[in-house]
Amino acid sequence: MQQVRIVSLLPSATEILFAIGAGSQVVGVSDECDYPEQARRLPVVSAVTMPPGLTSHEIDTWVSQARHTDQDLYRLDADLLASLNPDLIITQDLCAVCAVDVATVEQAVAHLEVPPQIFTLDPHTFDDAFASIGTVGTLTGHHDAAEELLRSLRSRLAAAWRSTIGYPTARVALLEWTDPPFAPGHWIPEMVELAGASNALGEAGKPSVRTDWESVAASQPDVIVCAPCGYDLDGAAELAAQTPDLGLPVWAVDANASFARPGPRLVDGVEALAMIVHPHRDDDQSLARRVR
Repeated sequence: MQQVRIVSLLPSATEILFAIGAGSQVVGVSDECDYPEQARRLPVVSAVTMPPGLTSHEIDTWVSQARHTDQDLYRLDADLLASLNPDLIITQDLCAVCAVDVATVEQAVAHLEVPPQIFTLDPHTFDDAFASIGTVGTLTGHHDAAEELLRSLRSRLAAAWRSTIGYPTARVALLEWTDPPFAPGHWIPEMVELAGASNALGEAGKPSVRTDWESVAASQPDVIVCAPCGYDLDGAAELAAQTPDLGLPVWAVDANASFARPGPRLVDGVEALAMIVHPHRDDDQSLARRVR
């Protein structure tokens, strides 16, 4: 049986593909597909157009202006995409800031003699994210491996939740951006609950929303967790250290790896949150860092 040739324009999809044993079928990726290491060696089909070196406030301003003026946030190399001759392209239609617009992809391949299948992953909740793993497994002929991965992830989630039983429940204000602050949405409020904590900001299944520090304080959290989209642990810690001092513990997490991307490593994020609010747990200390 001939293997399906895949172009993944979504980092979470790339992670899923490699995790279920379909990595050898991936022939092209976006410039943000940086995990696992093998993905970095593949041809880059799309890249972000944002100038490098911007501060978090400047990034927010640039993205807002770009969306207001219908400026493309990503650049697609249509010639390279065609030359890779994919059978399947995986992208998303959930967030204009997360990947190249699906309409752009459709236009780029419409003239091909045999246009590839274009599949969008649009998870809004934690369950949706897990369902994406099963869907990608079915699309690529790796159904059994996807189911085995899901069993392993659910087992880890159950273990994390059981370890919190009988301990006080902390209120967590998790921020998806810090300047300005953004209350979390989609699957992230659920991650807080799965970690045995109470979510103080944001609504599951809904987009993240801009807020202010007065509202953060008014939510009466016991701890603030900074998970700025697109930042690793070091970058998140740097931004967290710049936030106003509300007299509360402030932690940073690897948002890029374990929060922003709806893939297998969301479970790492739940385990990181469980460690923050239940320090009796013996977790990997590289998952989170206290900055205040």
